[in-house]
Amino acid sequence: MARILAIDFGEKRTGIAVSDPLQIIANGLTTVETAHLNQFLDTYIAKEPVERIIVGFPKTLQNEPAVITAKITPFVTKLQQRFPAIAIELVDERFTSKMAFQAMIDGGLKKKARQNKSLIDQVSATIILQEYLESKR
Repeated sequence: MARILAIDFGEKRTGIAVSDPLQIIANGLTTVETAHLNQFLDTYIAKEPVERIIVGFPKTLQNEPAVITAKITPFVTKLQQRFPAIAIELVDERFTSKMAFQAMIDGGLKKKARQNKSLIDQVSATIILQEYLESKR
């Protein structure tokens, strides 16, 4: 089976997670500068079979699109054009950054490590993907 890739899109950094080939477990892959995201995706997808890309789509508490969605929507459109054979899905990512931070605390990471925003983005992408995988079971 091909993998599922998850993207926690940010203005500066983007967290990326990937499933195992059986699509059971989400693993944090990396965090890349958003300016280099397309190049990273081209390289990764050329090396690994990817069946689906999940993109976190943040909403407000009022269930309206958040401010960053103005940048996510054109990114997703270009992604669909760039990889027409790969299904792309938007999923609600409310509270994933807070959940990621709490997971880091629960995992025993020291305060210095928890201040690493790149790690938070990667863990957020992992949470987005794991929730998606669990919802499909």
